[in-house]
Amino acid sequence: MPGVFDGLLSELSHVEVARPVGRVVAVSGGTVRVAGLIAQAQLGDGVSFSPTLGGEIIALTPDAATILADGPVEGLSIGQRVTLSGAPEISPDFGWIGRVVDPFGHPLDGKPLFRGATSRPLRAPAPPAAQRRRLGARLETTVAIFDTLLPLVRGQRIGLFAGSGVGKSTLLGKFARGVETDVVVVALIGERGRELREFIERVLGPQGMARAVVVTATSDLSPLARRRCAWTAMAVAEFFRDEGMHVLLLADSITRFAEAHREVALAAGEDAQLRGYPPSVAPAIMALAERAGPGPEGVGDITAVFTVLVAGSDMEEPIADILRGVLDGHVVMDRKIAERGRFPAIDLLRSVSRSLPEAASEQENKLISEARRLLGAYDRAELMIQAGLYAKGSDPLVDQAIKVWPMLDAFLGEDAPADGIAGSFRRLQAALQVR
Repeated sequence: MPGVFDGLLSELSHVEVARPVGRVVAVSGGTVRVAGLIAQAQLGDGVSFSPTLGGEIIALTPDAATILADGPVEGLSIGQRVTLSGAPEISPDFGWIGRVVDPFGHPLDGKPLFRGATSRPLRAPAPPAAQRRRLGARLETTVAIFDTLLPLVRGQRIGLFAGSGVGKSTLLGKFARGVETDVVVVALIGERGRELREFIERVLGPQGMARAVVVTATSDLSPLARRRCAWTAMAVAEFFRDEGMHVLLLADSITRFAEAHREVALAAGEDAQLRGYPPSVAPAIMALAERAGPGPEGVGDITAVFTVLVAGSDMEEPIADILRGVLDGHVVMDRKIAERGRFPAIDLLRSVSRSLPEAASEQENKLISEARRLLGAYDRAELMIQAGLYAKGSDPLVDQAIKVWPMLDAFLGEDAPADGIAGSFRRLQAALQVR
């Protein structure tokens, strides 16, 4: 059984014979000061207080390291041993497909899980910009609106901006099951604990889970673990990308990643500025997003969907504004659309895919432009129409928009037909030709 022995050899290769040791000199709140590690310690290194309690170095002075613990510090004492474990790394493997892991690579489904042969840094740099390929071919998604009006292409990074309870998780599940890809990596950052099993069994289902790696850190874990969840998922996606595979990364949500980063940064002494967020939150989000996308020649690509929680569809909220500026498209989900029963509850007029017009043919782009034109005309006149103040014949464009709106709105909530993108465009054309 060579696979089993390979895993055992990998585990043995990660055993360290000796590690630097320091001593606790002060404990204050959730932070701990440790002396004796200055010669070896670096900012961001991990430490262990015990087999069940670790932490991360968030500040260094000439005489001590300040550590943020990843759990309760009750029981720590002055003089307690602290072991330096070095820069955070992860060792993914093909055997992780179909599994659920925590941000440290430990299995959460009760089964053994071997580490891969090679460790990867959690905070790796993005591929060199000048060496990256361009966006690839359009992908079938099994969702009509994304097969037509908001195309998703290989290597694209899009943001999904939504409040709670508008169908975001259901849409992610459709992507996980239906998008053309080799492997799916799902990051569930700060989710409620009860939702993990529901997401795996109901949203992903056996079909989605069969090609997925789920990395999760529930809301009760430390900010270090919740922030690390996003980095671990990205490192896992990069492992499969470097093996020449096309990876779909679903990160839910970047808002909770930013909130976790804020907690860590404030504990390290950074000032809060952007509506309570520290200045370092913008580089942290941008660095994470830039790691996704097309890879250099000879490797695969990471197509990424990053979700952002926006209260009241506020697209000027800091995290939404930061992420929107670095992505290749943004999709806005609207609660009013969800409340009238149309799912996915996407506001097309506020959404854009930057893969257009290259991702569609000339004829397809004409259909997309016509659909947006008519939906825009209806949106501008909607209050008058609903109030009965619009007189037929006042505006030929609005007259046409009123005719096509029921079928066009229904189309926006459809799953793609069996013949995929071509069939979705035929349906779109039929909706636009209503007289």
